[in-house]
Amino acid sequence: MSKTVFKKKELENRINELIRVPEVRLVGENITPGVYSTREALSIANNLELDLVEISPNAVPPVCKIVDYNKFLYEKKKRDKEVKSNAKKVEVKELRFTANTDEHDIEFKAKHAEKFLEEGNKIKTVLMFRGRNIIFKERGELLLLQFAKRLEEFGVVEQLPLLEGKRMMMTMGPKKKK
Repeated sequence: MSKTVFKKKELENRINELIRVPEVRLVGENITPGVYSTREALSIANNLELDLVEISPNAVPPVCKIVDYNKFLYEKKKRDKEVKSNAKKVEVKELRFTANTDEHDIEFKAKHAEKFLEEGNKIKTVLMFRGRNIIFKERGELLLLQFAKRLEEFGVVEQLPLLEGKRMMMTMGPKKKK
């Protein structure tokens, strides 16, 4: 058995004597893969001065690997960090205008929205109704739908125009690249 000593709360995986099943599927370097009794697997790990680590507890029988537990944790953290760094971070960009916004201003905002969608960001368009402009909510919904139609080659509408108080919102996401 290796000389590594751990407190029970620190362990992410069960190791050595903490594995309480009658038999395990053993994998690892310098080992003949197969199904072994837990005692036999522990004795193999002790002879190699390594730890018996349960890597897949839900399998039948559970899969265990004979490795140095500290090295196993280090490699696992390294893999997790690499996966996290490769994950794409999506931002939500917000564009605001009113029901009386001029056509030129909408075109200007549409060009910005194109750029945001091409970068892989989502956009949230917010149409603000001020004062008595709330009576023009149909015009506002039409404006947002025209805005979405203008951007259909760059993005997909994820949420259709929805009125919340004096604000009408619509969300678009980037189109998936082939």
